[in-house]
Amino acid sequence: MRAKRFDCSYGCPVEATLDVIGGKWKSVILFHLIGGTKRFGELRRMLPGVTQRMLTLQLRELEEHGVVHREVYRQIPPKVEYSLTDYGWTLESILRQMRDWGEEFVRQHQEEKISA
Repeated sequence: MRAKRFDCSYGCPVEATLDVIGGKWKSVILFHLIGGTKRFGELRRMLPGVTQRMLTLQLRELEEHGVVHREVYRQIPPKVEYSLTDYGWTLESILRQMRDWGEEFVRQHQEEKISA
């Protein structure tokens, strides 16, 4: 079992934020969960570049930080669903702004390639 990280010695609040949502997949996972509760397989299909192991690790870390809730249904076959916690929903505006910024970034770079 992994040791939990409770490092409160962040240099600035941005560092703390990036600890929670930073990395290649966490923000994307959270963005998809804004659309509603998802099962593991749904998230895998939405993120074709992520391995099963990495998705599992990222979901566990988001759960440890209290922004994602994991609901396990005791049935056969087993069913597990992921959703945002109330605290996770506080990231919605940040994630939507990241999406908007990314759309503009892509648009500008496409225009630069066309004019080059």
